Amino acid sequence: MTRAIDATHDPDRRSWVESANLVGCDFPIQNLPFGIFRRAGGGEPLRGGVAIGDQILDLRAVHASARFDARTQELLSLCCGTSLNAFMGAGPSAASHLRTVLSGALTAGSSATPWLQTALVPQRDAEFGLPASIGDYTDFYASIHHATSIGRQFRPDNPLLPNYQWLPIAYHGRSSSIQVSERDFHRPRGQYKPKGTETPALAPTERLDFELEVGIFIGRGNTQGSPIPIGDAESHVFGLCLLNDWSARDIQAWEYQPLGPFIAKNFATTISPWIVTLDALAPFRVPLVRTSPFTPPLPYLDDSAQKSTGGVAMTLEVSLETARMRAAGIAPQRLALSNLHHCHWTLAQLIAHHTVGGCNLRPGDLLGTGTLSGPTATEAGSLAELTVGGTAPIALPDGESRAFLADGDRVLLRAWCEGAGRRRIGLGTAAATVLPARAVV
Repeated sequence: MTRAIDATHDPDRRSWVESANLVGCDFPIQNLPFGIFRRAGGGEPLRGGVAIGDQILDLRAVHASARFDARTQELLSLCCGTSLNAFMGAGPSAASHLRTVLSGALTAGSSATPWLQTALVPQRDAEFGLPASIGDYTDFYASIHHATSIGRQFRPDNPLLPNYQWLPIAYHGRSSSIQVSERDFHRPRGQYKPKGTETPALAPTERLDFELEVGIFIGRGNTQGSPIPIGDAESHVFGLCLLNDWSARDIQAWEYQPLGPFIAKNFATTISPWIVTLDALAPFRVPLVRTSPFTPPLPYLDDSAQKSTGGVAMTLEVSLETARMRAAGIAPQRLALSNLHHCHWTLAQLIAHHTVGGCNLRPGDLLGTGTLSGPTATEAGSLAELTVGGTAPIALPDGESRAFLADGDRVLLRAWCEGAGRRRIGLGTAAATVLPARAVV
């Protein structure tokens, strides 16, 4: 199911919110992503909002005005609480309807302008909550370039296991430690085996890493025991966000066999506050690109739509700001620039495989793509790849260098889609700072 391109994507459409019309804006009227927010510092309840330029349209205030038709008012009511789960579960037609109505109301010259202006809150004055109550979190391994590069470090003689070409590899993560952007976290402790020793140690990780990923929020769920067919899989996607799956590589190397990541991954995951719908991304769908040699998937993972429009052309960026850079006023340094179309598996294939055994997905569940590295060194989405396992540290503009993350380092992820004749559609920012490990009690 590929979303249609319609009047809401018209690049000439302008908003009466002037900041939404600026070149390079992440949130033009063609985007209108959903999130959860409140004014900072006032103790207000969290509620739903839509990003438009540098503002947030307060959906609870819009609902309270009772200016729209019954269907729109019903959908707005689903966005008034502290999470968007109910709205997500209403299905793709609900999100499409509300996005279309709000696009018209926010268009320059709209009769709704005078009263909607009173429902705007500047983004700079807001704090954000998780967009959904996340019941379950699954992280995939969908970039073959990342899988091969990391595999060489952990298994030099067998970097890419034979099942990779046949099925999307994943592990189930910890939803309780997922935090929205700007929630800092402490360096984790864990058990790992120092080089040259026979006995493992329990200590703060020395090889803390980021992972540049895209998050997929589930909208409409499925009944347990009823797999989602690939042709219907995208109708179960509410939208996309940025995701940083922080990783302790030394802990990971010791614990990951035979059952995979555990303590190395469960301490923190950072996501961006805004969910960009597949409707907004419709102009940027591209054919699926597979690295040769290509193994055709089994029929349950294959259909013609995956070949023609299964990919998304989305630029992904990761930058680093150290504590010293911050104190000196030095801008964050870009470390890598990659793209979502490097995924070996499409959004629909991830969902079809996740449910093929009968697993039931629920509104607000979160899937991660896994680190989205490209085929070149400058497209690597983790420090483990950029520094070749820590052996080639990155030089920073203030004279520092990094093999892995230090305390005080702030990592920023950004993503956007753009193309000729289209307005830029951005996902915003997912950022967090590494705090020192807590003292052992």
